Amino acid sequence: VFFDWNTAAHVQDNESAPQKRAFTKHELQALFDHADDRVTVIAESGRKGWLPAYRDAVMFKVAYSFGLRFNELRHLQTVDFAKNPHAREFGRHGVVHVRYGKAKRGSPPKRRSVLTVFDWTPEVVQDWLAHGQPHLDDGIDLFPSERGALVSEATLIRRFRRYCTELDLSSGLDLHSLRRSYATHLIEDGWDPMFVQQQ
Repeated sequence: VFFDWNTAAHVQDNESAPQKRAFTKHELQALFDHADDRVTVIAESGRKGWLPAYRDAVMFKVAYSFGLRFNELRHLQTVDFAKNPHAREFGRHGVVHVRYGKAKRGSPPKRRSVLTVFDWTPEVVQDWLAHGQPHLDDGIDLFPSERGALVSEATLIRRFRRYCTELDLSSGLDLHSLRRSYATHLIEDGWDPMFVQQQ
């Protein structure tokens, strides 16, 4: 019954609330440092929970590194990384193949490849694959939950909100702000975000 030609069009393309924004580089570094510190504190206390905290810290960094939406992030597998022949310094983590991209109405998830641009990203992924992921799952999911399923958005949002509150960061920052920050910081540094996000 409803088609593009007989329904009202939105007046503006951006429907997000005006307080939503990207992280500044200083805020982003503070979040990453705080997430890493929490892993250390939990591990040294002898309490359970350091491994999920470690996983979530890595998820924040990978979401930012590649500008990923949550569903794209949670579906990543260890086999989704590959070499980039034009950037051999990144080793086998020079590109990530996203298989669960945002779908258009009535279409399957969209695939795309995203080039690695930050020199610290491969080290973060390699460390997680060596010291974290194998302790949670013997399969190929990059970010499994403690029960072997995929991490839920609520789980990651809870930790994200707690860290932002502890750091007294703006309420306008949300999980999607990591993706906003990726595009914003690439532009600020002279990159073309469309170049690194290949169809």
